[in-house]
Amino acid sequence: MEPQWDLIVIGAGGAGLGAAQYGARANLKTLLLEEMAPGGQALVIDRLENYPGIAEPVSGFDFADLMRRQAEQFGAEIRSSGVSALRREGNLFVLDTSDGPVSTWAVILATGAKHRHLEVPGETEFSGRGVSYCATCDGPFFKGKRILVVGGGDAACDEAMFLSKLTDRVILVHRKDRFRAQKALAARVLANPRIETRFHHAVKEIHGSKQVEAVTLVRTDTGEEYREPVDAVFVFVGSLPQTSLAGEAEKDETGSLITNDRMETSVPGLFAAGDVRATPFRQLITAVADGAVAAHSASQYIDEIRGEAYR
Repeated sequence: MEPQWDLIVIGAGGAGLGAAQYGARANLKTLLLEEMAPGGQALVIDRLENYPGIAEPVSGFDFADLMRRQAEQFGAEIRSSGVSALRREGNLFVLDTSDGPVSTWAVILATGAKHRHLEVPGETEFSGRGVSYCATCDGPFFKGKRILVVGGGDAACDEAMFLSKLTDRVILVHRKDRFRAQKALAARVLANPRIETRFHHAVKEIHGSKQVEAVTLVRTDTGEEYREPVDAVFVFVGSLPQTSLAGEAEKDETGSLITNDRMETSVPGLFAAGDVRATPFRQLITAVADGAVAAHSASQYIDEIRGEAYR
């Protein structure tokens, strides 16, 4: 039985767009499914400045749009459709989508990760009313206001830099004694006079009436607590890999999919790329590279299934 598609990619972030392009270039009938807009987390990057070959910073939106157009030019079809289930039927995979079931030889999961929450009182209550997980989305609402940024990785530092363009009252708190962000990015944050950095700090509670008005901060080294007036809290404390479709595929302690260097999961024919998989470095460039490798490996897998493998 022949499937409707040779290759289906789920998720149109950097990994998914890269996989779709390389799948289509390998002459595979390729379908890319994305329930939101193509681009994934790249869409909220204000200035993409560390992608090789791009000397002048571009917006993540523009970069993602170029990748989308490339994938389509090579023949990939992109559909706005969610996937609710993924199952194996013989040598094929069947996906239940919002547009009905589709079948394929191989699947690349590029579903990424969602923002991890602080899980403190007030966070849920004030989400969208001062609590945010996207600076480029919500930062302009708080021009000239008091803004607290929580986190110590690349995302926290990058978003704090963006917010410092909107106000000179940015406080960046991190529970450890130093950032885990890339050194060049961390150095720029520490040198920015519009950002006040407080290490050994965590958020205990978020307060307000109709909007965020203050937070209770706690020092992680001494246990001291105090109240800090702020108008917004931007949270960047890691992410949760979206692996619900992966079924019995092997995962690590964080829930990320374990793959080999060919992006193969423990389920034959199921590949993973980008932030959804266990990887030591989560960047746009590594996600795109994952997608290219996954598509190449999927093409070889499909040749094996069809009895067309090069010997």
